[in-house]
Amino acid sequence: MLLQERPRPDRVREHPRAWWLAVATVCFGAFMGQLDASVVTLTYGGLRSGFGASLAAVEWVSLAYLLTLVALLIPVGRFADARGRKLLYLHGFGVFTIASAACGLAPTLGTLIAFRVVQAAGAAMMQANSVALVVTSAPPGRARGALGVQAAAQALGLALGPTVGGALVSTLGWRWVFGINVPIGIIALVAGHYLLPRTRERNEARELDRAGAVLLTVATTAGLLGVSAASGLPVPAWGVAALFALAVAAGWAFAVRQRRAPSPLLDLGLLRVRAVSAGLAGALGAYLVLFGPLVLVPIALTARGSSELLAGIVLTALPAGFGAGAVGGEPLLRKVGDRGRGVLGAGTAAVSLVALLFLPLSPGWLAAQAAVLGLGLGVFTPANNALIMKAIPARWSGTGGGLVNMARSLGTALGVALVTLALHLGPDGGRFDGTRWAIAVLLAASAVTVAAAWAATGGRARASGETG
Repeated sequence: MLLQERPRPDRVREHPRAWWLAVATVCFGAFMGQLDASVVTLTYGGLRSGFGASLAAVEWVSLAYLLTLVALLIPVGRFADARGRKLLYLHGFGVFTIASAACGLAPTLGTLIAFRVVQAAGAAMMQANSVALVVTSAPPGRARGALGVQAAAQALGLALGPTVGGALVSTLGWRWVFGINVPIGIIALVAGHYLLPRTRERNEARELDRAGAVLLTVATTAGLLGVSAASGLPVPAWGVAALFALAVAAGWAFAVRQRRAPSPLLDLGLLRVRAVSAGLAGALGAYLVLFGPLVLVPIALTARGSSELLAGIVLTALPAGFGAGAVGGEPLLRKVGDRGRGVLGAGTAAVSLVALLFLPLSPGWLAAQAAVLGLGLGVFTPANNALIMKAIPARWSGTGGGLVNMARSLGTALGVALVTLALHLGPDGGRFDGTRWAIAVLLAASAVTVAAAWAATGGRARASGETG
């Protein structure tokens, strides 16, 4: 049972809504992943007092998770293409659930960080296969709507994270922030066993490209550490430069290795298709714009005298708009293609940021524009994901899903880091203070997203020996 994918019961497989049941099961993971991402930062105060640690030490609870997740997404996706996406997805849920329980029981900060690394490994097994499972489960022509539902589940987790986390931390303590994952994970494991389909097309690997995996890990880890150091991690300037140089060198070596490896982690021919390369650039830009305001809005409002509670309420407009756009875009824009939806959604997000650049940063205006921003990104994201996955052969769908989620994770990290940097560029209260600089950074990222959506034409990649 642990090494082979189990078939669904006949009654489930033959049900006319079997594909929706599979999508709903994947939504458990989408919800859980974003809930965890938006809730952990609320534990910092409890961790500092409970373990007597500094803020820099406590930040590794999030940083170690992110570094591990990004490094493993492509190798895990490649492995899943060969061994089975349902199998890896369910194993990921099991690892994530057990590690969550261990995090809640951690006796020291070092132990907690170690368990977060294990938790991230489970999350990588889930996330690398989530998009692939949605796309391969949905019938022809329904993938975009299914991806919209998955995006809405992510938005719900993102919206509930601060509320749920704040309630748990203030009443039961920080340990329950991790404990809440356990019952959700158990339900998802049972549901996935019975409702997820087995992998129909596989891409067998002769052997795992260990050298490629190491180079990818070095490149992503050095790059993310460099971004984190530039935005406030206590590292000297020469150290930041060295990290970026190492990231570039390892990335170049990884690309060379993939051209020569007999069984590469990533067929570079996938990236030569415009729908894939432009789509990944758009996914990175969209998540940069989505997560940047999570840092910006609380700082902007509290600096102007608003309470943290009000800032949290205003911020919920962003994921609420995202969810509305992801779900409502399918019925309202049925006659508009993926590329058109991408341009429309990214353009709407850009217009909202232009308005924010000149409007007063009051709670009302911020909430309204955050909702419009989320609405645009919600329309863009499912259409962009559908474009990418249509261009990738089914046997590479796990790798493709890993690429999509890596772009999202890198965008998330860059959004937090670049907004943090921008907030220090201008004097508080000035006509163009740090808050306006941060909005300008997000606007520049949204312009890149619009350009990527415009460039993302159709086409299908040839891979695994068919490139060249």
